Amino acid sequence: MSGAAGCQGGGGGGGGERGHRWRRPWKLLALGLLSASSVLAAAPGAGAMSKEEKRRLGNQVLEMFDHAYSNYMEHAYPADELMPLTCRGRVRGQEPSRGDVDDALGKFSLTLIDTLDTLVVLNKTKEFEEAVKKVIKDVNLDNDIVVSVFETNIRVLGGLLGGHSVAIMLKEKGEYMQWYNGELLHMAKELGYKLLPAFNTTSGLPYPRVNLKFGVRHPEARTGTETDTCTACAGTLILEFAALSRFTGTSIFEEYARKALDFIWEKRQRSSNLVGVTINIHTGDWVRKDSGVGAGIDSYYEYLLKAYVLLGDDSFLERFNTHYDAIMRYISQPPLLLDVHIHKPMLNARTWMDSLLAFFPGLQVLKGDIRPAIETHEMLYQVIKKHNFLPEAFTTDFRVHWAQHPLRPEFAESTYFLYKATGDPYYLEVGKTLIENLNKYARVPCGFAAMKDVRTGSHEDRMDSFFLAEMFKYLYLLFADKEDMIFDIEDYIFTTEAHLLPLWLSTTNQTISKKNTAASSLDAEDGLRFMQEMIELSSQQQKEQQLPPRAVQIVSHPFFGRVVLTAGPAQFGMDLSKHKAGTRGFVATIKPYNGCSEITNPEAVKEKIALMQRGQCMFAEKARNIQKAGAIGGIVIDDNEGSSSDTAPLFQMAGDGKNTDDITIPMLFLFNKEGNIILDAIREYEAVEVLLSDKAKDRATIFKGKMIPNYIIDSNLEMENMDQNLSENDSHKQNAEEATSASQDVGAVSEEPEEGESSDVTDPDSLSPANADSDSVSISNQDSYVPGTDEAGAPEPACTRGDNQPREQKTEAESNSKVNWDNKVQPMESILADWNEDIEAFEMMEKDEL
Repeated sequence: MSGAAGCQGGGGGGGGERGHRWRRPWKLLALGLLSASSVLAAAPGAGAMSKEEKRRLGNQVLEMFDHAYSNYMEHAYPADELMPLTCRGRVRGQEPSRGDVDDALGKFSLTLIDTLDTLVVLNKTKEFEEAVKKVIKDVNLDNDIVVSVFETNIRVLGGLLGGHSVAIMLKEKGEYMQWYNGELLHMAKELGYKLLPAFNTTSGLPYPRVNLKFGVRHPEARTGTETDTCTACAGTLILEFAALSRFTGTSIFEEYARKALDFIWEKRQRSSNLVGVTINIHTGDWVRKDSGVGAGIDSYYEYLLKAYVLLGDDSFLERFNTHYDAIMRYISQPPLLLDVHIHKPMLNARTWMDSLLAFFPGLQVLKGDIRPAIETHEMLYQVIKKHNFLPEAFTTDFRVHWAQHPLRPEFAESTYFLYKATGDPYYLEVGKTLIENLNKYARVPCGFAAMKDVRTGSHEDRMDSFFLAEMFKYLYLLFADKEDMIFDIEDYIFTTEAHLLPLWLSTTNQTISKKNTAASSLDAEDGLRFMQEMIELSSQQQKEQQLPPRAVQIVSHPFFGRVVLTAGPAQFGMDLSKHKAGTRGFVATIKPYNGCSEITNPEAVKEKIALMQRGQCMFAEKARNIQKAGAIGGIVIDDNEGSSSDTAPLFQMAGDGKNTDDITIPMLFLFNKEGNIILDAIREYEAVEVLLSDKAKDRATIFKGKMIPNYIIDSNLEMENMDQNLSENDSHKQNAEEATSASQDVGAVSEEPEEGESSDVTDPDSLSPANADSDSVSISNQDSYVPGTDEAGAPEPACTRGDNQPREQKTEAESNSKVNWDNKVQPMESILADWNEDIEAFEMMEKDEL
C-alpha cells in the first residue's frame, strides 16, 4: 500500500511471544486453501492467457519501469521526486508547497531509496548494486527538515531495510554485492534514532512530524506542538521497527512501536471494536470518530495481521480478528466498504469511498477470506473501467467525488494477491488493463504523470516514489513465473510500501545473531503448518459467526425466572447449546474484580457463578482463574459504562490464540446495563441465583421438582384470569402491549420455539408449574463480595445512578406490575451528549461532502 494514509475479542491486552520458526505466509496460496473450487466459483472467470502473452506483458512492465526510473535518475536525482511534465527534480523548499504531501520529502533521495528492492525483484541486479553505492555515498539523513514520521518510516526506513534484506541475499548467492558490509542497515539504524524523539509522549503515540536534525520540541525543530495523529500514522510502525531491532539487536525500536500499537488497541471503542481516524496523542481521545478501512486507518489493520506473520505474537492475531469481525459486521456492505461512526456503527459516516481501501481485498486474501475480496475487487474494477483509473474518492454509484489519481498501486496489489490465491486468469486480464491505461493516459516523455482529473485526463506534475516502489513490483510479479525470479519471493513479507522483510526474522530475538542465516531446510514444513493454522482459523471464524446469544435468567426471590438477560457467548468453555439444563448457581463477585490474577476469595467463589469485570487480560485467562478457584461458571460484565444489548451488537468472547480445551465451565458476557441488574440485585437481596443456558427456560422447567411459594401459583392463576378477561374485553389490549414492552426492556430473549419446546420467556407468569414435589426452593444467605467504591473498576452504588427512591423489598404484586424492576430514566446530560454526538456526526458528513 502506498503512503499518505490520510494523516485497529479479548478483554484487553494479553498474549505473548510464541516460539516458532519463520513461516512462509504466501505458501498457503499455492497449497490449495485459497484456490478451492467453492472460491473459484465466485471468481469472475476468464480464458487462460498464453505463456507468450504473459511474458510479453512482463517485458512491457520492465520497459515501463525503465522509462520511469531512468528519467528520475537523469532529470531528478538526487532530488526526492521526479516532476515528469517539466523534466526536473522536486526539491523541498524550491517548489511551491503542496502542504502535507510534501512531508514525505526530506532531501534524502526518496525515490531511489524507495526503489531499491524493486530493482532486485525485476532482476536488475547491476542497477541495484549501483543504486546502493549511490545511496551510501550521497544520501544525507541529518537535514534540518520536518518530515512525516509515518511516510519516512514506510518509505525510507522500509526502503533501507528492504534494500539490506535483498543485499545480504545477493551476497550469500555469491555473484553480486560481495563488497557489502551492512551499510544500508547502519543508515537505517541512524534514521531509526532520528525518529525516536517523536515517541516522547505520555501515551506512547508518536508525534506526526519530526525534524531530522533537531527532533521534536527543540526550539529549532519547528514541530512538537501537534496534538493529533491518524491511526494509521501511529499504528504502521511495527514491521519496520521490529525488523530494525532484530537486524541490529537493539530492542528499543520494537518496544516503542509495540507501545503505540498497545495504546491504540486499548482506546478502541469497546462496544463496536472499531477505531477512529484521528486520535489525540496526549489524551487518547478520538478526534475523528468515523471509521473505515481506507485513508487514516488502512495500514493499522494490515500491520496487525502481518506482525503476527512476521513476529509470531498471537496477541496481534487476536486483535486483528476482533477488528476484522467488526469491519465485516458494520463497514462491509458487499461489495461496498462504507465508513461508519465508532459509537453508532449502524450510522454511515459517508456516502462515498476513498481509493486507499483498494488494498483491503489483498489483506483479506492473507486472512483467507476470499469471497468478499473478490466482490470488492470487482466493484473497484468497474469504477476503473468507467474512469480509466481509480479516483481518489467515488460514490456508491461510481461517480467521481475527488477526481485526482496519483498513480496509487493498491488496486494492483490486490489484483496480484487474488491471482496468487485463485489462479484465475481473469486477474491477468485486469493487470493487462492497468498496463494499457498507464501507457495510454499517464505516460509522458519524462516518466509517468499523476492524473489531476480522471474525467478530463489532465495531468499533474507529480510521480510519487510509491509508483516505482509498488506499482511495477506488483505488476511484474503478477505476470512472472517462478523461473523468472532470481530468489523466492515467498521467503519475504511485504510491508505496506511493498518492501521485503525476510520471514526468518521471526526466529531472531532482540539479542540477534548477525549471521543472517535462515533455517531453510524447514521451509516446506513451516509453510504447511501455517496453511493448516489458517485453515483452522478460517473454520473457527465461520463457526464464531453462527454462535447465537445465550441467556442469564435470575431464578431466585423475588424474580423466579421473570428477568432474562441477553448474554454473549464464549468461543471456549462449556457449550450451553449441548447442555440443555444449563448451569445454575448463586453468584459471587470475585477478588480481584478483573479476574486477571489468582482469586483471593475462593471460599466465596467455590461452587458458584463468578462475576467479574471486563478488561486488563484475555477472557480465557479470567476463565482459568475462576475455574481454579472452584467456580462452576462465569459472567463477564462490560466495563464500558452504559453499554447495553439494546444498542450494541452481540459480543462474543474470543480465546487467547492458544488451546482452550482446559476450560470446561461456561462463560457468558453481559453488557454494562444488564450486568448492573445482577449487581443491584445482590445489593438488595444478597443471595441471587441465576441460570446460564442456551435460551430462557419456562418456570415449569426451572422449578421442576421444587416447591414454588403459593403466592407464585396464585399469581399464575391471576394471570390466567386476566388473559380470559382480555379475550372478552378488547379495551385491555393496550395494557397487555405495555406489559410486553416492559418485559423486553430488560433484554428478554425471544427466539422462535423449536418443535416440541416451550417458547422463551416473554410472559413467564402465564406458565404454571408442573410436577412440583415437596422440595422447596433453596435460598440462603450466601457469601457475596461486591466491590467497594475504593476498588478500581468497581460499579457505582445503585443509589448514585439516578434512583433517589429508597429501595425496599417489593411485593409480588409490585413485581408483576413492573417486570423491568431496575428501569431508570435516562439523565438529561446523557440525552444531550447523544444529541451533540449526532450533530457532530452529521456535521462531519456535511463537511466530507463539501
